[in-house]
Amino acid sequence: MLLVPDIAARAADIADWRRTLHAMPEILYDLPDTAAFVADKLRGFGCDEVVTEIGRTGVVGIVEGRGGSGGRTIGLRADMDALPIAEETGRPYASRRPGAMHACGHDGHMAMLLGAARHLAETRAFRGRVALVFQPAEEGGAGALAMIEDGLMERFGIEAVYGMHNLPGLPVGRMAMRPGPIMAATDEFEVTIRGRASHAALPHEGSDPILAGAALVQALQQIPARNVDPLDSLVLSVTKFHSGFARNIIPDEAQISGTVRSLTTASRDLAQRRIGAISDAIAAAHGAGASVAYKRNYPVTVNDAREAAFCASVAAEVCGEAGVDANAPPLMAAEDFSFMLEARPGAFVFLGNGSTAGLHNPNYDFDDAAIPFGASYWVRLTERALKA
Repeated sequence: MLLVPDIAARAADIADWRRTLHAMPEILYDLPDTAAFVADKLRGFGCDEVVTEIGRTGVVGIVEGRGGSGGRTIGLRADMDALPIAEETGRPYASRRPGAMHACGHDGHMAMLLGAARHLAETRAFRGRVALVFQPAEEGGAGALAMIEDGLMERFGIEAVYGMHNLPGLPVGRMAMRPGPIMAATDEFEVTIRGRASHAALPHEGSDPILAGAALVQALQQIPARNVDPLDSLVLSVTKFHSGFARNIIPDEAQISGTVRSLTTASRDLAQRRIGAISDAIAAAHGAGASVAYKRNYPVTVNDAREAAFCASVAAEVCGEAGVDANAPPLMAAEDFSFMLEARPGAFVFLGNGSTAGLHNPNYDFDDAAIPFGASYWVRLTERALKA
């Protein structure tokens, strides 16, 4: 284990920043206080350039190395937004904003990258440039895509990009990554079944959309169970079923909604096709009709194999060889860093957060003991990727 001494010595400062950010959570793109805090810190560290309002409310700090002219530029990304969750931790630094909470650890992600930014701006022991990317709206708003569409990669000349997320259940001081797919694509669907209303005592006079919907919920499960290679991964979950307004009336319509998670483009395409075909067939079998709205959200997060191996070697410097899982199983959760990895080669890694509550839980809290590991990782990665 080789933590950066300066990072370890100043970890309490970084934890204070984290707790300040934790107490003032903001949602999606509406990040005036968070973005201002980040930009002010970057300016105070002496970054060569601090640019705001990239991708609406994103912030980018640029640090030039002192290893001579030229060299390439890499990007390090942290997400800034919180979640619409009421916090229940009872911490002294708990959210002061009702209904908003840093329940995914983005406060820790920002603080660790800020800690690394301060060290990199002071030492500049690399050749080239590092772009410190603070992104809005990871939680469902595709802030990564917004920054890319606003010229993030081209404007700053980013040639490779790296991301990190804390992971409850993985011990503090450990890191995990893998080549290839590491997080799933996430899509959503809504099926509307249109039947014909009738009195509940006279079902033969109508076409029952609830009965058709019940059959559809079960039939959709054949997609992952019978249509997808068992060695592939696909999750299809029906999460909403709405219909009816009175106990003695069979309604004329039902809506069924859910989510699809996949690790390959082929299984993603298959799921979309099969949801449409099965919905049409089940509705027709019940004398009803069906329409399907299918929305593709974040794509699969795919690590470049060479970059994943590089990140594993950097993590081993920080956590020790035994503290790194270089072939961790993928997660079926989604991450909009996937858009950045579609734009540039790079890798996404997990940082141990210990035995805390799970992500998106009102009792979750980022473990400050993880800060020296995450911030040291960013420093070591930069110094090795941009070796003078």
